[in-house]
Amino acid sequence: MKKLMMKSMVRMKLQRKIAKNTANHQDKIMETKKAIMKNPEVDTSFLPDQQREQRALAERERLRKEWLNRQKAIKEEILEITYSYWDGTGHRRTVQCKKGDTVAQFLELVRRDLAKEFREMGNVSSDALLYVKEDLIIPQDISFYDLIATRARGKSGPLFNFDVHEDVRLGAVDSRVEKDESHPGKVVERRWYDRNKHIFPASRWEIYDPAKEYGSYTIHGGEVNKKKK
Repeated sequence: MKKLMMKSMVRMKLQRKIAKNTANHQDKIMETKKAIMKNPEVDTSFLPDQQREQRALAERERLRKEWLNRQKAIKEEILEITYSYWDGTGHRRTVQCKKGDTVAQFLELVRRDLAKEFREMGNVSSDALLYVKEDLIIPQDISFYDLIATRARGKSGPLFNFDVHEDVRLGAVDSRVEKDESHPGKVVERRWYDRNKHIFPASRWEIYDPAKEYGSYTIHGGEVNKKKK
């Protein structure tokens, strides 16, 4: 009986050893096959690679954040905009705002500036004002950044043409200010426009539509006409 148990234990140890050796042998065979199948001269960049995909995703995210930070910095840049307060005659003024400001924010700055000289401006809100550029009424929810980034065009060319100048009043700080070199836009009260929209020049004004192509207009003798097709 004891001999039988000894033989059984020996047989089990042998079986375990054989199984282990078989597994090791199979592993070696697989490694050999992989080595044979992988040709270092063959381009495998098109094959799925988790690490490469993770690196690519990380790089795209880095570039996305870099672009967003750049746009944020651009929106903080200072613009100097010359406008003409129009009440039947023009009163030219200049105001500074940020590139990321909306037309509504710009008009509020204009209203405060004009209130120093025109008493009626102290009794209206910026919502009661219109900003007209190149015979187009610019919606108040559009930002200057949007107009500049999309290179928005009016009836006779670009709505804005900014150039960088040095503002000597700012001293040693970053004094770069982008000044609009295009024709000054008009700021008018909405009620003035409603009363005079059938009379020149208000009769030519229309609401700016970013999807509309205004390149079909030309200037002739101060009038804006559509080109004949």
